[in-house]
Amino acid sequence: MSAAPVEAFDPPYYAVVFTTVRTDDQTGYRETNARMEELVRQVPGYLGMDHAQNPGGLGITVAYFRDADALTRWRTDLEHRAAQKRGRADWYESYTLHVAKVERSSGFKRSEQS
Repeated sequence: MSAAPVEAFDPPYYAVVFTTVRTDDQTGYRETNARMEELVRQVPGYLGMDHAQNPGGLGITVAYFRDADALTRWRTDLEHRAAQKRGRADWYESYTLHVAKVERSSGFKRSEQS
């Protein structure tokens, strides 16, 4: 399976940048993360997500939402809020969250050659 970034969308839309450093004990994280990915896909206006992690442990997830209403639906989802609470208690040494309104978006994809 090859990696590919989320496509460029017609602005405006929102990008939520979640940058983390995790704790050593990640018990239950994988299952909760999979559930959160399943839930966020059900939010009307959710556009996609990119994620990267470096060998030193810094993780960056960028989620894209069509409008502020979609972002609010995700932010206030009760199961998501419970996962956030557990993340602060167990899984994250630190994190930052940035929400930005995207005003310009473009992309590039190399053509496959036969």
